Amino acid sequence: MSYTLAAQIRTEIGKGSSRRLRHANKVPAVIYGPGKEAISIVLEHKDVIKVQGNDDFYLTDLTISLDGKDVKVRVQDIQRHAFKPLVEHLDFKFA
Repeated sequence: MSYTLAAQIRTEIGKGSSRRLRHANKVPAVIYGPGKEAISIVLEHKDVIKVQGNDDFYLTDLTISLDGKDVKVRVQDIQRHAFKPLVEHLDFKFA
């Protein structure tokens, strides 16, 4: 199964801006890989929660729709809240 997530490029970087995004029900994330520049993005929390419940979300290539371009990625790391069902940050690697 293939998954597609809509994202926007994140211009503000840091702890404060990430907290503001989380309070607005968004998830800060980053896409990185060898030979390419890292891209900071923001995703909708409800979209992430919906697809991350499937086991193959962690094993297959995902498509991130970023400003009209599709980027193939794989989940590298996911940070969750300690006791709430929240995703706090995602790391993706270029596929």
